[in-house]
Amino acid sequence: MNIRITAAVITAASALALTACSSSSDSSTESAPSPKASKTPSPDWSAAEQAAGIPPKPTGATREELLRALAAANPDIVKYEDKAIDAARNQCSAINGGSSKADWSAAQRFTYKDVTTTEAQGKQINEALKGLGFCKV
Repeated sequence: MNIRITAAVITAASALALTACSSSSDSSTESAPSPKASKTPSPDWSAAEQAAGIPPKPTGATREELLRALAAANPDIVKYEDKAIDAARNQCSAINGGSSKADWSAAQRFTYKDVTTTEAQGKQINEALKGLGFCKV
């Protein structure tokens, strides 16, 4: 029994030693910034979001203009402003990706909590996002 325990301890210690060696050599390569990371304009907008066609979070007048345009399609969706902004940003991935179900997708994204969005309203949302140029990445 002692031999099994000793063997298990030696195996575990060896595994930890190998892990420690490999992580220290990898850290020098991870600290160098990647070329994609340097292209992101703000810490709130990741390279992955940019690659997916998702624009950065709007602020100031741009945010207010977006909320007004969304409210024109369905006034209820802006009751939760942050959810509406996130849904609009994510909807840009469908628009920029050329989705054949973009109107349905908008209806799904903008239906939350006590807010229901129809596919016809989804179409209006998509037209508003395109008209504002919001989805241009």
